[in-house]
Amino acid sequence: MEAFLISTGLVSIAEIGDKTMLLSIVMAATWRRPTPIILGILAATLLNHAFAALAGTVLAHFITGEWMRWIVGLAFLGFAAWALIPDTLDEQKGEVQRGFWAIFWTTASAFFLIEMGDKTQVATAMLAARFENLPVVVAGSTLGMMLVNGPAVLLGETAAKKLPLKWIRFAAAAGFAATGLWILLA
Repeated sequence: MEAFLISTGLVSIAEIGDKTMLLSIVMAATWRRPTPIILGILAATLLNHAFAALAGTVLAHFITGEWMRWIVGLAFLGFAAWALIPDTLDEQKGEVQRGFWAIFWTTASAFFLIEMGDKTQVATAMLAARFENLPVVVAGSTLGMMLVNGPAVLLGETAAKKLPLKWIRFAAAAGFAATGLWILLA
C-alpha cells in the first residue's frame, strides 16, 4: 500500500501545472469529447509508466535527451499546424466532428510522446526501483496522472461550450506551437 500511495501522491503533485495538464485542457476545448480524451490519457499513461518502470534507465542510455527533445518539440509544432486545419462542424452543436478512435489515438500518441523524459516518467522509474513492485507503482503513478488530467479535460470541455470554435482552434495551435518551441529552445 505504501508504494501505491506514495506513487499516487508524488505523481499527482508533480503533474499539477505540467505541460500534459495543459494539453488535456487544450484537447478537451478543441474536440469537446471528454470520454475518448480521458481514455487516451489513461492508455498513454499506463503504457508510458509501465515502460518507465521496466526500461527507463535503458532508454536513457540509447536515446539522449537531445534527440528526445527534438522529436517531441517537432511533434508539437506538427500538432500546431494540424490544429489550424478546420474540421467538419455540426452546426447545431458547434462541435468538432471527429470519430471516437481518431480522438483516442491522437490523445494517446500526444500524451505518450510528451511524457517521454518528463518528471512523472522519471519519478515512476525511480519509484519502481525503490519499491521493486512494478504493478503497484504503475497503478499509483497512473492514478496520480488521472487525478489531475481527468478534471483538466472536464474543465477544458466546459470552457469550449462558452467560446467560439475558431478561437479555440487558434488557441490550441498557439498552445501546441508554444510548447513545441519551448521544448526545442529550452
